[in-house]
Amino acid sequence: MAGGLVYTATDSTALSTAEYYGKALVELGQEHDDVVALTADLGKSTKIGMFGEYFPDRFFNVGIAEQNMFGVAAGMAKAGLVPFLSTFSVFASLRSADQLHTDICYQNVNAKIIATHSGTSFGQAGSTHHAICDMAVVRSMPNITLICPADGMETVNAVRAAYENPGPYYIRINRGFDRVLYDSTDYGFEVGKAVQLKEGTDITVIACGSCAFQALQAANFLENADGLKVRVINMHTIKPIDREAVVKAIMDTRRIITVEDHSVIGGLGAAVAEVIAETGKGCAFKRLGIQDQFAPIGLHEDIMSSLGIDSNGIIAAVREAMNADFELDDDWDDEV
Repeated sequence: MAGGLVYTATDSTALSTAEYYGKALVELGQEHDDVVALTADLGKSTKIGMFGEYFPDRFFNVGIAEQNMFGVAAGMAKAGLVPFLSTFSVFASLRSADQLHTDICYQNVNAKIIATHSGTSFGQAGSTHHAICDMAVVRSMPNITLICPADGMETVNAVRAAYENPGPYYIRINRGFDRVLYDSTDYGFEVGKAVQLKEGTDITVIACGSCAFQALQAANFLENADGLKVRVINMHTIKPIDREAVVKAIMDTRRIITVEDHSVIGGLGAAVAEVIAETGKGCAFKRLGIQDQFAPIGLHEDIMSSLGIDSNGIIAAVREAMNADFELDDDWDDEV
């Protein structure tokens, strides 16, 4: 690992995005009487149970019935409440896909899904609990906003934004053991607007979720070791994607790498590729993520290393891209 934090098992709870989300939801409940919370018997695991401790009359456990939970949430939203429902990402996006599509997105109700244990963050639970397709599924559904926060502070911002903006939201967070990227919520978070973590003119790395920290670590290492100026963009909102940030990266650096704890099909890399293709501009482009396969079973940090989406993998990909033979000129006519 190039750089990185030193942490112990006792730090994992404090660094968990789910812990921040649970606290943020409690704060919203204190401020707004219309906030309700639903769980499918995973209150403790997803941390939404914290809301139930403070507001037992506004907390509903539907049992191990995720599909029913989505329907109940849709009905509550129709009645004027603001339901936050939480389960593992793989259950929210796959098991409940029909209900998410028809009950929530089709009706465009004001329901907020907090999907935990995303990507390979629950790695030791195996492939049935790896959420490697959820962004592809959710991103394709009309009316819904998709956010993949980079850490706990960004999760707080995402939860608050979900309440403040009407319509369906899907917020994708990890199981825990997350690195700290921001030390406060005051850094300019805005739905649909990426956050630039580091300026750079040689190449751009666009990342989301747990990979944003890894990208920043890699960029700092490459600046010191190779003298490279690597732009790092935290693309926290996958839908709607910040097209302006992607186009600027094309024009400024002409080399782009995307990094995500998700399949390269349908997720962040695909969304960025769509923007690139629509501009008609040429650039060197590579997607780091899960390459059309199931992820191995193991600890999250080991899986990220195996998949090449940790800082070492990003460093290798940047060096490969910088060594590639690519036409660099200011004439865009031959790129259209």
